[in-house]
Amino acid sequence: MNLLLLLAAAYLLGSVPFAILVSRLFGLADPRQYGSGNPGATNVLRSGSKAAALLTLVGDCLKGAAAVWAAQTLGFSSEEAALAGLAAFFGHVFSLFLRFNGGKGVATALGVLLGIDPWLAFICLFVWLATAVLTRYSSAAALAAAASAPLAGYVLLGAPALVAILLLMAAVLVWRHAANIRRLLTGTEGRIGGKSG
Repeated sequence: MNLLLLLAAAYLLGSVPFAILVSRLFGLADPRQYGSGNPGATNVLRSGSKAAALLTLVGDCLKGAAAVWAAQTLGFSSEEAALAGLAAFFGHVFSLFLRFNGGKGVATALGVLLGIDPWLAFICLFVWLATAVLTRYSSAAALAAAASAPLAGYVLLGAPALVAILLLMAAVLVWRHAANIRRLLTGTEGRIGGKSG
């Protein structure tokens, strides 16, 4: 398999909208129609179904991890495997099946980090959890974790190409949270367990 074919396959995998598929499986409303309107695990949680939210989280996370693991198994380099993860991440954010308007990519990004280096994923997950507990803002936790990824990647991995991929992913995550950032600044952002945000 050549690299372009790998990236295309990873993008298609990332495009699978688990939030919508799981919601249909559980008989829930389309997550794009309530709360923040984001097809992701945090918004699915607002439906009241923790099981559906957990399944969405696992599915979205595995998309990123599976893309990296598959590339590694096929003998691609660590940088090429990370690119496959990035392609899956872009698939989630710009889903082919949702007219290129997908989720924010937090869980899929975590999966990519897990595939690249479990310690990298653990550090970013710890940052997310700590920020979420302290602030009860999922968006603030995501932004803190996104900021920590390139820094942790530089310390753990050192490879410039890998750090560049992490920087790009972090930049897209911040961009996808632009509306959340505005609400955080105005004090109108919904907290974890709330109805919107």
